[in-house]
Amino acid sequence: MESKIEDLIKEHLQSDVLEVQMAGNHCSITVVSAEFEGLMPVKRQQKIYQCLNELITSGEIHAVNIKAMTPQQWQATLAS
Repeated sequence: MESKIEDLIKEHLQSDVLEVQMAGNHCSITVVSAEFEGLMPVKRQQKIYQCLNELITSGEIHAVNIKAMTPQQWQATLAS
């Protein structure tokens, strides 16, 4: 399932980092993309939800935890 989710996100977003972890039908996703520059966190998450809409609607994914960061924000987390 992780690779399916990664493929769906890659179809719509250019990302520097893409990590997907599944626990049952709960999904944790980390996406680092320059496309998030200037977007509020909610807009970033909406971009990812759009990629996963089919899986959420079908019930394959029940809950999603999203970390959506710009490359600069990602570097700051690595430095701390």
